[in-house]
Amino acid sequence: MQNGVTRTLVSLRSARMTPEQRLAELRLELPPAPKPVAVYKPLVLTGNLAYVSGHGPLRSDKTVITGVVGRDLDLEAGKAAARQVGLAILATLRSELGSLDRVARLIKVLGMVNTAPDFYDHPKVINGCSELFAEIWGPENGIGARSAVGMGPLPGNIAVEIEAIFELR
Repeated sequence: MQNGVTRTLVSLRSARMTPEQRLAELRLELPPAPKPVAVYKPLVLTGNLAYVSGHGPLRSDKTVITGVVGRDLDLEAGKAAARQVGLAILATLRSELGSLDRVARLIKVLGMVNTAPDFYDHPKVINGCSELFAEIWGPENGIGARSAVGMGPLPGNIAVEIEAIFELR
């Protein structure tokens, strides 16, 4: 019972934290905000919505995670790549908005997985990003509508590409 009480107290405390405080508490390192590699903007604001362009799994050292999930990468490596994409999206939000605290909630995620023809666990891969957003904004505001699809190849053979829409404060 003590374990359940402890988890509840941690959950309540986390729910009162701002996204920036949660990021610090989780000790997450954001990569540099990616720069456009073609003719597009990384983030477009309209009204109280932020549309984030497709991001790849950019690491802090500016390398990307490449490979075909189900051939070069297993499910767990694909999920880790999706989490890394989520971190890159957070970096863009912070860079463009000044603070993650301006984000009220996640609206929608579209996750694209570079997959082998016989790989069917696209949603499990994209959970890597979805779980990260739920950690930052909580289950009420960090989980939105979502699509997860397999395709290939993705630009530069990246393992995962994700775009998202956020509501702003």
